[in-house]
Amino acid sequence: MTQHQHSQQHQQGKVDLKGQRNKLESFHSGGEDMPEKKAVLFNLWGVAVTSRPDVVLHKFEELHKLPRGFLSNVVSRKGSAMSRAERGEVTLSQMIPEFEGECVKEAQVQGVTLPTGWSVGGLLEELRENTDVQSAVLRTADNLRHNGLLTAVLANQWVDDTATGDIWARLLCLLEGRFDLVLQSCRSGHRLPETAMFTSALQRLGVTPQQAVWLDVDEEGVKAAEGAGMKSILVEDLADALNKLADFTGVKAVTAESLPPSCSPDDVSHGYVTIKPGVKTHYVEMGSGPPVLLCHGFPESWYSWRYQIPALAAAGFRVLALDMKGFGGSTAPPDIEEYSQEQLCQDLITFMDKMSIPQVTLVGHDWGGVLVWNMAQFHPERIRAVASLNTPLFPVNPSTPPMETLKAIPIFDYQLYFQNPGVAEAELEKNLERTFKIFFFGSGETGRPVVSTTGVRARGGLFVGLPDEIPRSNILTEASLQYYVSQYQDRGFRRPLNWYRNVEANWRWACSRPTGKLLMPALMVTAGKDIVLLPVFSKGMEDLIVNLTREHIEECGHWTQMERPAEVNSILISWLQKTHKTTSVTMAPKL
Repeated sequence: MTQHQHSQQHQQGKVDLKGQRNKLESFHSGGEDMPEKKAVLFNLWGVAVTSRPDVVLHKFEELHKLPRGFLSNVVSRKGSAMSRAERGEVTLSQMIPEFEGECVKEAQVQGVTLPTGWSVGGLLEELRENTDVQSAVLRTADNLRHNGLLTAVLANQWVDDTATGDIWARLLCLLEGRFDLVLQSCRSGHRLPETAMFTSALQRLGVTPQQAVWLDVDEEGVKAAEGAGMKSILVEDLADALNKLADFTGVKAVTAESLPPSCSPDDVSHGYVTIKPGVKTHYVEMGSGPPVLLCHGFPESWYSWRYQIPALAAAGFRVLALDMKGFGGSTAPPDIEEYSQEQLCQDLITFMDKMSIPQVTLVGHDWGGVLVWNMAQFHPERIRAVASLNTPLFPVNPSTPPMETLKAIPIFDYQLYFQNPGVAEAELEKNLERTFKIFFFGSGETGRPVVSTTGVRARGGLFVGLPDEIPRSNILTEASLQYYVSQYQDRGFRRPLNWYRNVEANWRWACSRPTGKLLMPALMVTAGKDIVLLPVFSKGMEDLIVNLTREHIEECGHWTQMERPAEVNSILISWLQKTHKTTSVTMAPKL
């Protein structure tokens, strides 16, 4: 039986370094005789993550009223248990009793009494508790790699065999998916700031010392890197250091306004679930934890969630982004009735059953929003929580035929135009690049034609009156544009448009539901500049949903995930973590 057949595309962190090097763009820090620079290396402690072992040692000394430098003297001594563990000569569980024994001896030498209850385990727990990832460094690494540079994280670290949690495993998983190399001292046999540690990293990256720059909070590490022939930057203020790095690399520094990290099709695991003969759902997956299922709209793809997938996964959730039925890699017959909301919900239940997911949190946008509200209404026992971007929960009116409702709202005229099979298909498929350039645009862009959804039937088409040449929006890269084109190249728009062609069937089904309020946690995110799904349409949702959270992004149009990805990520993560706070979720290191 074909269930979730993973396509062996788990490629986080498994970058072909040789191929990457072939695509490097050169950058220079000085004159023409300067060697080409190709790699940026970060110290884990104090740079990639906030925690610094030396600072933790001093805090622990203060907490237990030990002489300043007591613990530092113990760990820095040649052949100490910690240095041996960091070289991989002993594991963490072996190191702990040896380290405690060393502390007892040091206390005897200094005439110090160790406090009752003091333990190395508590020290290590303090280090774990404060290991939060620097989001600016992650975004910088993504930006550097996007511009053809190699990136690495180097760390003095031991082999953790203590089975005391998964914080370190989650951190490694996150870093190895975002950097070309993560080199731990316990795996190389060398410690920072030894030259051999730098040499090992540079050899693995395939660059010379003159082609690399090192960022460190420790002056000793900076001097060691320079002694090895590398350029180095002392990190006293992270933002200032990243600006210096930008001057050195020629790659613009990331800012608070920079886009969050996105994922490409090669960065995620792909799977397929056979729903029934002729119907197969394609999905991408990242992360572990409570399942969150992302449902896109028209005319989109799982790829519309490219900015949300890494962020939600890093926040401690198992993210599954679907190609909705008839879109992208999800195959289905062209029959209109296959795309009724009743059938689509049943298909989603089958998907969950075959994935062994009893309950899920749903997040939808556009048509995906319609679907998640219907799932919450008709299958509430399977829904942990539900969120919608732009699409409100429209109450059904049994006394008014649905076509009359559509005709009464001028901006929905395009939906009436979509009703006749073949008509809209011909227009949308004529020039796929132009189609997606017209559809995808940001609300603040000026000097570009904007499609009107009113009067579509009267003027004879959605794109009638627009110029042949349409500029690409700044919310859409050329690579993203081409990906959308590729997803519609073979099968066109017939199946996606069929979602619009079940108006009567959807209305009858909605009328069959017993009236009652939704009780699970729900989130409604409105966008102030959406020209179709107006925020006012969400008025009165509190009368339909008991536990409703509202968020609003004023300067945002219809394509919310792409236009305001950072705000969307912040809203979703905050709501998801609040919603799941009563579950036994071990969150990943914070971003």
